[in-house]
Amino acid sequence: SPKRNLRKALYACFFMRGDRDNDKDNKAILQKMMVLREERYRLLGYKTPADFYLEPRMAKTPATVSEFLLRLWQPALKRARGEAVEMQNLIDEEKGGFKLASWDWWYYAEKLRKAKYDLDDSVLRPYFKLENVQQGMFTLAEKLWGLKFVERKDIPVYNPDVKVAEVREGDGTLLGILYMDFFPRDNKQGGAWSGGFRGTFYKNGKRVVPFATLVGNFTKPMAGTPSLLSIDEVQTSFHEFGHALNTLFTDSRYHSNFAPQDSVELPSQIMEHWVLEPEMLKLYAKHYQTGEVIPVALVEKLKKSSLFNQGFETVEMLASCFLDMAWHSLESALNVNVTRFERKVMDGINLIPEILPRWSSTYFTHIHGGYEAGYYSYIWSEQLDTDAFEAFKETSLFDRKTAASFRKNILAKLGTEDAMTLYKRFRGREPRIEPLLKKRGLL
Repeated sequence: SPKRNLRKALYACFFMRGDRDNDKDNKAILQKMMVLREERYRLLGYKTPADFYLEPRMAKTPATVSEFLLRLWQPALKRARGEAVEMQNLIDEEKGGFKLASWDWWYYAEKLRKAKYDLDDSVLRPYFKLENVQQGMFTLAEKLWGLKFVERKDIPVYNPDVKVAEVREGDGTLLGILYMDFFPRDNKQGGAWSGGFRGTFYKNGKRVVPFATLVGNFTKPMAGTPSLLSIDEVQTSFHEFGHALNTLFTDSRYHSNFAPQDSVELPSQIMEHWVLEPEMLKLYAKHYQTGEVIPVALVEKLKKSSLFNQGFETVEMLASCFLDMAWHSLESALNVNVTRFERKVMDGINLIPEILPRWSSTYFTHIHGGYEAGYYSYIWSEQLDTDAFEAFKETSLFDRKTAASFRKNILAKLGTEDAMTLYKRFRGREPRIEPLLKKRGLL
């Protein structure tokens, strides 16, 4: 909003959730939960909850997580400070007469974004027809692993919009079945995801094939206009296709294997890297009316815009990662003042006042709903996928040998052995952070 007082009021409503010192205040509840959590894991022989939660994950220890976060923190903070200066300059040019505050950031960031890039979604969508995007994903899987996707109209479906494809290896062996459900319905959950009706397992020594799902909620075709996707929807499609491939490729005795939280997104996030590669775009990003491949200049503009505001976005996320780890590294939260504790953590990492953590203690639902000492997993996984994709860039975008190794060591085995061991078999070493820094524009 151009009204600064309104921005401030709305911002306070959002970022003070559960922190109003009233009957809906969460501070006492949070403290009690943390005390009980500490008690529980001490009984199991762990010094802190973080030690317990990290043991089965790829990172293994709180020290490893802290070192990883700190290597990202300084470059991100430096970029965020530069972004703050740029916005303050804009405020001064407009004779605003005030210093940039946290509630001003998104408003002025959007102003700068429009001035620099002004990318209109309606210009991009015609190049991303749903059927072309789907075929692009299938072509990518064929180039990497020789897979064939053949539509099967004889297999029963739970809704007329659902399409089914059998997925076969290059030698004709049936790998699995893929159900594709792309359009919204009144009784359908929103968002996009990949799951399965049946996972892989072995029975009497023979592999039982999986039934994977690929689900979205894209705009349905209307009166001569096909379903045209936004670039975010294209990336989401490739992302969920990666999860589906993980389901199809899994090769284990039992189907209920779960990858560690900090590596589970590797199979999906790596697929997003192909979306805007020029060689890949030629295969699927074609105007639905003219057949013209999306112009290079438009793609370059899109790539540059993706780096905009990355200092801010990385800093607010990392601040929440530090907060999560600080809570779960306490040996006792018994006498901790929640407000002072959070402030001490933020001061300890020199968080600038123009940015607040993405999630504050009183409404940080992740760390009480499965991501305890695990919020770092999102950006840790990003380190994995950016480093893993470099293996393809070092050879070629569709290199079969690299793809075979990724399938053998990651897609087929993730969740069955130690994740770092599997990654090192694929990459020949532990992941490097530099590709992630480069991707986020922090180098």
